[in-house]
Amino acid sequence: MITLLELLPIAAAPVYSVLCIILSALLFYKNKLKTPLTELMAASEKISHSDLDFSVRYGSNDELGKLCRSFEIMRGALAENFSEMWRQVEQRKQLNAAFAHDLRTPLTVLKGYDEMLKASGDAKISEIACTMEKHILRMESYINSMSRLRRLEDTQPERKDVFLQPFLQSLCESAKIVCVQNGKALQAQSCVTASHLSIDAEFVSQVSSNLIANAARYARSTVTLFFTLCGNVLQLCVSDDGKGFGENILNKAADPYFTEETEHSEHFGLGLYICRLLCENHGGCLRIENIPSGAKVTASFKAEPLQVKQQ
Repeated sequence: MITLLELLPIAAAPVYSVLCIILSALLFYKNKLKTPLTELMAASEKISHSDLDFSVRYGSNDELGKLCRSFEIMRGALAENFSEMWRQVEQRKQLNAAFAHDLRTPLTVLKGYDEMLKASGDAKISEIACTMEKHILRMESYINSMSRLRRLEDTQPERKDVFLQPFLQSLCESAKIVCVQNGKALQAQSCVTASHLSIDAEFVSQVSSNLIANAARYARSTVTLFFTLCGNVLQLCVSDDGKGFGENILNKAADPYFTEETEHSEHFGLGLYICRLLCENHGGCLRIENIPSGAKVTASFKAEPLQVKQQ
């Protein structure tokens, strides 16, 4: 017993030291670290959600105070860059709208002169007039595509409860008609078991139509359409057995006005870009890839979680 009492002070010294170190660390965290770390974590969370309307406030002159001030400078720079980016986007939209509007009048005049040339009775002049008409119609289509694109960029989805099975069946029937018109076969499959989903049916229908038309144009013989539902995200996969996308243009395929075709009087390279735009406005994305048998495009649409009902 006496021996234990003699050893107690020896054993208590390191325990007491450890407790003092832990207490000091806790006090240091509470007095020095907690406030700036909380500020920085809250700021990081807001920035991750594209919210830059705040400021980081911490008045200490220590290292963490300097870090908070540097973070505030970064936030301010990001806010300025975002404002400038949106200003340029709006300017581009206004410029495109003005360009499309101002071109309509001269094109109307040219169409009138073209009609007069075609009625002249001279074979050579009529041939020239027919060539002019093709280019005038192409310009009109280009202007219409610019106007339509501007409207789509500003369009937001109106989610409503949709009966999924009849809706997906109607998409399959429309896809089959497009494929038959292009001399291609359609293979449609769905593993969606939900009965209702809160989505914008017009968004999904437009993306489906564009992807099917694109696949039918490039497929050798078969287009495949596949629906899946992952949580509250509806996925629409369209693949074809064509040659696929060129490796050097795979990442550009969904850019506006990009196309591999050299003769594209009816196509301005907007189909995949419109699909990407609608998917992103609907909270989803568009994924383009090559597969062993051809090309595959997956469009996803985020639905309202509380509206999903399983059978």
